[in-house]
Amino acid sequence: MMVRTGKQYKEGIDQLDTAVWIEGDKVKGRISEHPAFQGVVQSQAELYDLQHIEKLKEVMTYTPQKNKERMGVSYLIPASKADLERRRKMVQVWARHSAGLMGRSPDYMNTVLAAFASSVHLLKNKPNCFPEHLEQFYEYARSHDLSFTHTFVNPQNNRSQLSLLEEDQTNARVIKRIDEGLVVRGAKLLATQGGITDEIIVFSAPGVQDKSHAFAFSIPSDTAGLKFACRPSFVKDASRFNAPLSSRFEEMDTVVIFDDVIVPWERVFFYDDVKVANDFYIKGNFVPFTLHQIVSRQVIKMEFILGLAQMIVDTINISEYQHVQSKVAEIVKGLESSKALLIASEINASLNAERVMIPDKTPLYVAVNQFQETYPRFTEIIQLLGASGMVTLMDEAQFQSNIGRELDHYLQGFEVKGRDRVEIFTLAFDLCMSSFGSRQSLYEKFFFGDPIRLSQIIYQSYPKDSYTAFVKEMLEKGKS
Repeated sequence: MMVRTGKQYKEGIDQLDTAVWIEGDKVKGRISEHPAFQGVVQSQAELYDLQHIEKLKEVMTYTPQKNKERMGVSYLIPASKADLERRRKMVQVWARHSAGLMGRSPDYMNTVLAAFASSVHLLKNKPNCFPEHLEQFYEYARSHDLSFTHTFVNPQNNRSQLSLLEEDQTNARVIKRIDEGLVVRGAKLLATQGGITDEIIVFSAPGVQDKSHAFAFSIPSDTAGLKFACRPSFVKDASRFNAPLSSRFEEMDTVVIFDDVIVPWERVFFYDDVKVANDFYIKGNFVPFTLHQIVSRQVIKMEFILGLAQMIVDTINISEYQHVQSKVAEIVKGLESSKALLIASEINASLNAERVMIPDKTPLYVAVNQFQETYPRFTEIIQLLGASGMVTLMDEAQFQSNIGRELDHYLQGFEVKGRDRVEIFTLAFDLCMSSFGSRQSLYEKFFFGDPIRLSQIIYQSYPKDSYTAFVKEMLEKGKS
C-alpha cells in the first residue's frame, strides 16, 4: 500500500469489527458514517489525501534507501537537521488543514512509533524484550501507512504510591503468559481517536513499579476482548455554519477496556521488565520526537488563533483601541516565542550514538509548558474581543427564515453583512465556548503532562551552574 489515500483509510477502519461503545450502544455498521465519527473520519481521510497532491509530494513523502516506494515523512527517523526541518514542514501541512485542532492526527502516533523504532537499542540483550518485533512492526506500519491511537495512562481511581498493594486493581496489566502471548486485563485511558484507527499502541507510563504493568505492544483495534468506551460526543450539529470546528475535528476520547485480551508474541515489544519500561521512556527518543511534533502543530494553532482575533477586530472595527492592540500583541508574542523555540530545538539538535538526529529537548519543553499557560489566555482574549457578540449568535436556519433579511441587516459588522459576521463569531464560539472548545482548552493544558510537573522537569534538567558562576564572578570583581 505504501502511502494510503483517504478512501483506503476509510475502507480500512470500516472493515474492522471494532467494539466501540457510545451512548449505551455498540456502534453497528460503518463507523465512518456514524454521526459522532463521520466528521473527524472525513477530516482524517483528507489528511491522507494530502500525501497524494503533486506539489506536496516532497514535503509529505520520502523514499527510504532500502525501498523504491514512497512512504510518509511522518514515519521518517531523522538522521540530519534537514530531516528535522522536513518533519516540521510535514507536520505543519497536516496541522494547517485542521487549524492545529487535531492533536491526534496520524503524524503524532507515527512519530511515536518512529521514536520507539529509533530507541530499539535499549531493548537489545535484555530479558523479556523483543527488539526484532519492534523493528519488524515499524517496517510493516510504515509500508502500510497504518493509523494508530495509543494509551498509557491509568484510570484515576487511586494514584497514591501504595495503590499497587490493592487487590482490586483496575489498571490494565498482564495476568497470564501463555503459548499464544500475553493476556491483558483491566483498563487504560485516554485513547483519543479510539475506534477509528487500524491499531492501538499500548505501553507503560513512566514510573511503573509492578512488572505486570511494564509492557509495550501494538494490536489491531478489533482484537477480541478489546473495547473502546466513548464519552458523549461533542458533535451537536453537523452544520458547518453552526458548528464549523466541532463538526469536523471532534476526535473523541475513549476508555480502553482489556477483557482478557490476548496479545500475540510477535506483537510484544517487551514485558515484565520495570527497568526497561522506565528506561524506554526516559532514555529513548519518545520525549524529543513527540515534543517536536507537538510544538510544530501548536505553532499552526496559534497562527489560526491570531488570524481569528484579527478578523474579530476588523469585523467590528476596534483596532484603534490600545487595550485591543495589547491583547492581540499577547498572541503575537506567544506565537513568535514558540516559533523561535522550535527552530532553536532544530539548530541545537545533535546526533546520538545510534546516528539519530535528536532535537534539543529544553526549548521544546519550554514551548509546550508555555503553551499550557498561554492557551487559556488566548481563548479568553477571543472572548473579550467578541464580548456580547459571542452570545447573540443566530444559527443558519434563522438566516434562511422570513426574518433572515432583517438579521442580515441588524447584525452587520464593519463592511460585513450580518450573516458573515455571525459566521466568524460562531467560529470563535466553537473554538472557545462550546463543549468542543472547552475540551480543546483542557487538552492543551495537560497535553504532555501536568504543567507543574513539566516546570519541575525544566528546572531540574536546565544547566544552571554556568549562570551562578557568572554571578559569583561579578561578585568577586566587585571586591577588587
